[in-house]
Amino acid sequence: MKHISLLLLIGIGIITGLINGLLGIGGGTILIPAMVSLMGIAQHQAHGTSLAVILPTTVASCLIYGLNDDLNLRLTMQVVAGGVVGGYLGAKLMNRIPARKLRQFFGVFMFLAGLRMMF
Repeated sequence: MKHISLLLLIGIGIITGLINGLLGIGGGTILIPAMVSLMGIAQHQAHGTSLAVILPTTVASCLIYGLNDDLNLRLTMQVVAGGVVGGYLGAKLMNRIPARKLRQFFGVFMFLAGLRMMF
């Protein structure tokens, strides 16, 4: 890992948390490219680290959404049932994909998600 200042790391964390809380999207859209490009973290490690960072930021955001009655717990539990299985399978699959292919897949997914949001 390249030597990165604590201030830069905290700044990336603030931007990630802000995007997570404001837009409701996982911070991976910010964290993974930042870790790979700015910090020199390996692609696979960036994905795993991103998930570990997103967990506490998501909990903080969910508390505020819940306090404002903007959280549907029934729907949450129904989606979580499949999400846990999908997360497990995706993490296992990720370890079988070369870093270059994983980076390309991530880029294509981000591009398509962006197009979907625009139209």
